[in-house]
Amino acid sequence: MKLLKTSSIVVASVFVGFLSALSFSQIEIKPIKLDYNAPTNQKEFLDEVIARVKKDYVEERTDRQLAEAGAAGILSSLDPHSSYLNEDSLKEMQVQTKGEFGGLGVEITMEMSVVKVVSAIEDTPAFKADIKSGDYISKVDGKNVIGLSMEEVVKKLRGKPGTKVKITILRKGEKAALEKTLTRQIIKVKAVKSAKFKDVIYIKINTFSEQAYFGLATEVKKLKAQIGEKNLKGLVLDLRNDPGGLLDQAIRVSDAFLSKGKLIVSIKGRDDESKEYIDEIDENLVPNLPVVVLINEGSASASEIVAGALQDHKRAVVMGVKSFGKGSVQTVIPLEKNHGALRLTTSLYYTPSGKSIQAHGIEPDIEVIGAKIEKLLPLDRDSEADLKGHIQLQQSIEEAKKEKVGEDNLDIYGQDYQLARAIDLIRGVNVYSSITK
Repeated sequence: MKLLKTSSIVVASVFVGFLSALSFSQIEIKPIKLDYNAPTNQKEFLDEVIARVKKDYVEERTDRQLAEAGAAGILSSLDPHSSYLNEDSLKEMQVQTKGEFGGLGVEITMEMSVVKVVSAIEDTPAFKADIKSGDYISKVDGKNVIGLSMEEVVKKLRGKPGTKVKITILRKGEKAALEKTLTRQIIKVKAVKSAKFKDVIYIKINTFSEQAYFGLATEVKKLKAQIGEKNLKGLVLDLRNDPGGLLDQAIRVSDAFLSKGKLIVSIKGRDDESKEYIDEIDENLVPNLPVVVLINEGSASASEIVAGALQDHKRAVVMGVKSFGKGSVQTVIPLEKNHGALRLTTSLYYTPSGKSIQAHGIEPDIEVIGAKIEKLLPLDRDSEADLKGHIQLQQSIEEAKKEKVGEDNLDIYGQDYQLARAIDLIRGVNVYSSITK
């Protein structure tokens, strides 16, 4: 909250400094006669503004430039996610949804005219530079970007692969701004990464691009074969720092864990009519096995749809910290005559239980903040078995068969505390099931 106030002060000081630098002798004030009772024709109003700019502005502007600027201004005034896309921006967005683009690998939004980081995608320059969800970008290459449109900031951040860009970060809890220099590269986002932890499948979805569901299904089937159906204890679905992506991929990923006929998400627009997305595919990648979904502040949009659906249907335990809260739907509406497109917020997402995701996010069932744990060596103490003449009894076969939670993931606690907790939870559920049969 402190940081938001700081950002507001920065914006205010920019304008105050600008105004104080002017003297009245520098401003030509023409006689103004206002008739407040005259009817207002909004089209005439806009036409007059454009005509005045074309006639009197210090530099010449074309009709196309002024029309695009007007469209951008209207849309940016609505919310942080609505914007005008010219032809170049539209092509760039289409490339991004395919999972390969140039830049830093950081997903951004706008908040109070300041660029806010949604998340840094794993294995990208932004991620390696420790850019975090909730950071504010105030400068790019030493130039202030406060007040610029998102498209203008994106253009400054992107560039030729191999070139460097310096960004200034404002971070909650830090007294001074952070300066970070990153090297641009072609971002090839692998939608899905996977690993096996003995008897637990780990799936990390980095982004809900066109390859998300296919990658999930392929990796799960491969790891199930490696571990063996009888040995498999459960699955961890990692959606941390996943900024979202395509709605249809969120639906398909949810399908993979839910029973046919279950509501996944509903969408409501201004007419208050709800459009529901139901699981229509009879498929379950890990039937009857526990699932843990990991989320954090960088989990947004499609990630929140999946986490909310699995949580509401009690199909998974959601673990981590509260998600970003980006629960609005943007529809890309192409314009005629090569005029680009509108990216317009048209509705809001609701979880199966009717909870709005927008600005609320998904609350985890078990809150686990990031941490590190140190492994301590056991004390060298004697036990009953070390005493001379101790009574020896044969361990029963049934006792030996009991499930045990081992220490094979202690190393993971030092690298990824949240993931280690998720693995322990899955194994703990299996232990509980085995002793209560």
